Amino acid sequence: MNKSSEKYSKIGIMGGTFDPIHYGHLVIAEQIRCEYNLEKVIFIPAGIPPHKSNLCVTDSKHRYLMTLLATITNPHFEVSKIELESNKISYTIHTIEKLKKIYHEDTELYFITGADAICELDTWKDVKRLTQLCQFIAATRPGLKLSHVDAKIKEFQNKYNALIRKINLPALAISSTDIRNRVKEGQSIKYLLPESVEYYIYKNKLYE
Repeated sequence: MNKSSEKYSKIGIMGGTFDPIHYGHLVIAEQIRCEYNLEKVIFIPAGIPPHKSNLCVTDSKHRYLMTLLATITNPHFEVSKIELESNKISYTIHTIEKLKKIYHEDTELYFITGADAICELDTWKDVKRLTQLCQFIAATRPGLKLSHVDAKIKEFQNKYNALIRKINLPALAISSTDIRNRVKEGQSIKYLLPESVEYYIYKNKLYE
């Protein structure tokens, strides 16, 4: 694994199945990039996601290409195959360890995820070590009980000395599940995701 020749101070890591990627993901990544002065955000489509391993996930090739199409116009966004190149379950701790080897040790990594996922941090693999290697940014979504999120963040801060920040974002009630269901039912998905991704979904007959 090659060490990056470029030196970065702060990098955002945006993980997810991206099945498909949509405007909610992109708005979160861009707002957090600006608010925390991140030099770039790396989108990492999951290979075999641990919490969804029993569910049907679209082939990684399609999820990677859709993520690439959605992010290509933003010079601060990058897409990585780091989890797709492995045939093992994608654990965040392994991905962060690999990124630490690629970038300089003093590069700060900010793992961006939903506030609901942060509430389940105790179920993540090697969570104690993970919280030592990166910081977390928890993005809220409509309908989430913020008092519960705040309590969980405080719990993990005390338990693991974790660095977790919460960010309140515009109310974009868009989900990949809803988009897949809309395609299956023949409903419009326009304006929920980039046109290039919409075109890709229909061209490749995904989710039908």
